[in-house]
Amino acid sequence: MQTPTTPKSREAIAAAYKSEPWWYDVRGFFILTFAYNSTLTEQLRFFGPNFGKQHLEVACGTGTLLELIFYWRRWKKLPTVQVVGVDYAEPMLAGARHRFAGKPDLEFLHADVAEMPFAADSFDTANVANAVHCFPDVDGGMRGVLRVLKPGGTMAANVLLFPRGRWPLRPLAERINRWGMRKGILFTPYERDDIRQRIIAAGFEIVTEAVSGNCYNVLARKPAAQ
Repeated sequence: MQTPTTPKSREAIAAAYKSEPWWYDVRGFFILTFAYNSTLTEQLRFFGPNFGKQHLEVACGTGTLLELIFYWRRWKKLPTVQVVGVDYAEPMLAGARHRFAGKPDLEFLHADVAEMPFAADSFDTANVANAVHCFPDVDGGMRGVLRVLKPGGTMAANVLLFPRGRWPLRPLAERINRWGMRKGILFTPYERDDIRQRIIAAGFEIVTEAVSGNCYNVLARKPAAQ
């Protein structure tokens, strides 16, 4: 299947995500479960360890997953870190700011992943959780994350793949994806080899990768300075 190439503006994406934070979270749970065919437990284990001292959370949404990751990290007795979250949609950011009010080590900014207002080499780590599917310019987004990572910094990302498997999960995932495209919250799923090559072309080195359900989990590193 071919990946769409028609770009969407930041405003169009933000409008698609203009919903109440509680509805965004409910909708996200069904997309995670039936489109990604993944679980919160899998996500906590994948994204939870990838937090350096200065961490970037791309497309942070309302911060629901981020909050759960913090609980997981405290349970694992992992250190606290400085976190900056970015998102296209102000309603989502409003939910995150409310959720983490009074937390000086967290900041949430309205930004396009391809044009983030940070200096190069600013962050030790970055997570892109359940979000690559909504990037209209995925190549620009990957280059944007690479630019702001420090040399040797890592990006953890999970990518929605075109549905795999058998009935009834595959047609259910296909139906959810079609709905997401009509709604504007899904730009496209990907083939594993396609998105893998895009990540490499952006300048990353693949550290680990695995396909689980309809999800490609990849940990990629910005090459160390020569």
